[in-house]
Amino acid sequence: MLPDPQRFLAVSGRRIARAEGTAQVVRELCLTAVPDLSDTVFVYLADRRQDRSEPLGLRLDAVPAELGAVMGGVPASSASVLPDSVLAGFLRCGRTRGRGSDDVEEALRELLGAAPRLPQGNRVLLAPLRAPDTVVGVAVFLRRPDREDFVEDDIALADALSTQAALGVSEDTATPQARPAATPKAPDEDRLRYVGAATRRIARGFDTDEIVLGLCRAAVPTYSDAALVYLRDPLPVGDERPTGPDTLRLRRTDRIKGPAAEGLVWPAETVDDEQDDLDAGDWSEVVPGGALAEVLRGVRPVFADDPATRAALSELVGQDSALNGWAGSHAILAPLRGRRRVTGAVVFLRRPERPAFEPADLLVAAQLATHTALGVDKAVLYSREAFIADRLQRAMLPQTLPKPPGVRLAFRYLPAAETARVGGDWYDAIPLPGSRVALVVGDVMGHSMTSAAVMGQLRTTAVTLAGLDLPPQEVLHHLDEQAQRLGTDRMATCLYVVYDPVSHRITVANAGHPPPILLHPGGKTEVLTVPPGAPIGVGGIDFEAVELDAPAGATLLLYTDGLVESRLRDVWTGIEQLREKLAATAQLTGPDRPPPLEALCDEVLDMLGPGDRDDDIALLAARFDGIAPSDVAYWTLDPEPSAPGRARRLTRQALAGWGLDELSDTAELLVSEIVTNAVRHASRPISLRLLRTGVLRCEVGDDVPQLPRLRRALPSEEHGRGLYLVNRLARRWGTTRLGTGKIVWFELGGPAS
Repeated sequence: MLPDPQRFLAVSGRRIARAEGTAQVVRELCLTAVPDLSDTVFVYLADRRQDRSEPLGLRLDAVPAELGAVMGGVPASSASVLPDSVLAGFLRCGRTRGRGSDDVEEALRELLGAAPRLPQGNRVLLAPLRAPDTVVGVAVFLRRPDREDFVEDDIALADALSTQAALGVSEDTATPQARPAATPKAPDEDRLRYVGAATRRIARGFDTDEIVLGLCRAAVPTYSDAALVYLRDPLPVGDERPTGPDTLRLRRTDRIKGPAAEGLVWPAETVDDEQDDLDAGDWSEVVPGGALAEVLRGVRPVFADDPATRAALSELVGQDSALNGWAGSHAILAPLRGRRRVTGAVVFLRRPERPAFEPADLLVAAQLATHTALGVDKAVLYSREAFIADRLQRAMLPQTLPKPPGVRLAFRYLPAAETARVGGDWYDAIPLPGSRVALVVGDVMGHSMTSAAVMGQLRTTAVTLAGLDLPPQEVLHHLDEQAQRLGTDRMATCLYVVYDPVSHRITVANAGHPPPILLHPGGKTEVLTVPPGAPIGVGGIDFEAVELDAPAGATLLLYTDGLVESRLRDVWTGIEQLREKLAATAQLTGPDRPPPLEALCDEVLDMLGPGDRDDDIALLAARFDGIAPSDVAYWTLDPEPSAPGRARRLTRQALAGWGLDELSDTAELLVSEIVTNAVRHASRPISLRLLRTGVLRCEVGDDVPQLPRLRRALPSEEHGRGLYLVNRLARRWGTTRLGTGKIVWFELGGPAS
């Protein structure tokens, strides 16, 4: 199956449309089909007959030189098709078919003779070249034995190419007396060129609405005076099978209006006065076995010139619609058959005073319908893929961020333009031991499901590495190794920042990412100077980290290149514009009051203008409040039996100095339990730290890497109840493994006002 059948059909159709003469048409048919659709094609053309009762003569017109490598033997140079033969019935049917039935096998023998050996399996297609009122030939498409079988999509493409080639051959071989009288200029005098131009317009559509609009604008007024397009609701995706009855819903109508309709009067009963559009039903249910179902099953466009077809038209547009008055050759009903099934129908109408459609116009309708159906299929598949990828990407991004002490966070994520919604940008904030926090922003190169999947893997890896409390440059080093394990072309940029609210410092490591911008408390903005580094995935590169001041009240802005780079500006121009935007926003609130984080993010995104959204955007803003030295108490305890008692006394004194006596009893009990457990296992000094922020946080560190587990102790056991008490009495608690041990922490209710 071709990756983009609509584009293939549009390009092939243009080449066949430009061909002049039968020989050139046949040559272009062969050149366009090989090697994308088949490995070889050969064509039999029909001899002209004055008497239709005589047998149809077919002569071999095109045989590629490489035919012998595909099949053995020599095909017959001519064939006589008797009226009652299997091949004659097959040609009258007019539909391309593959091997799989005795009729096709017999038709191939009648055409090629008994000598050739054809490839096994469904690697042979027999495609009649059927003009409006006669058969002009037949084409045979073959694939090599080592190539996959033809599928339904391939058969539809071969059928469309054969139809277009038949139109070119018939126009070239028709005698002047047999040529139809002039009706619309483009379809009659140069139908092939019209079809080429119309299909290009349809192929330009990106989504379903654009494709349907392209069909209507291509058909009206050149081909028809009005067009009505019905599509299945809901549209099937891929191999989905409908669970209920098929319903066709009116997607769009179009008719001649304005100056083009001057002097042309529509029957008043056919126009809806409220909507100034054609009077047709909004939806139609396809009844199995009904007239409409039979027309849709036939696939080919038909005139509304018999009771069955008129009944199908009435079933589609509604029993009460005045459009049922169109009959005969002034109305064409064309099924829209996609890759695997019929996805809708289109009705072409001409006013009674205009010349009716001709048999050759059915081929034009077939081409328009085929291109539209393939385009709708592609649009539906793309929309589903984009929807799934977008949901996948959003599921991999954090929906909320933590609230670590001493820092406030805000974030924004914007997908790319509609033409490339899926990207690989991500952001994260990861709490670290010691009340620190890691701020991460990254960007996987590319826009695809693969980019979103790689982004999810790298983000997960970054969270895991951060939990080990590795230095920023080491985190990037391991991310680089992980990206290389995912593939040689998996590259990404990343900025990793660790903020310590106690020391009011940040440590920054960069892997090819745009540098962060710091908004100082007084309103000054600064693009931080950090080592640029190489992107993740390059391999063999050492990453560097720098430590910088992060004063209280400052705001750090991390972002991806989609915010500062576009087709209209380079990345450094965008960074300078972003810095100026931050400075201008800070001036709105004055030097003593920094702008609110949420409003700041919105103002930053407002710098994007039309045409600036080429990539998705991740934005992470951090306001550094810090923790004052007076709100921190720190001690080192020797791992000896007296350590728990000393820890209780130090905790009681610190809480009394902070005015938190109501928390003293609980804090002393929990500190004693955790320090007691540390004394039993530690061989080096134990750290004890208390922090007063919105809550009281206690951290106990030791040199034992094994993390304690919450369990219920047996009545006979003397130990194992400490964490049970912590779990019952603390507001929150947790454990964090360090490179040289671990930290056990808990939080109690906030301080008194």
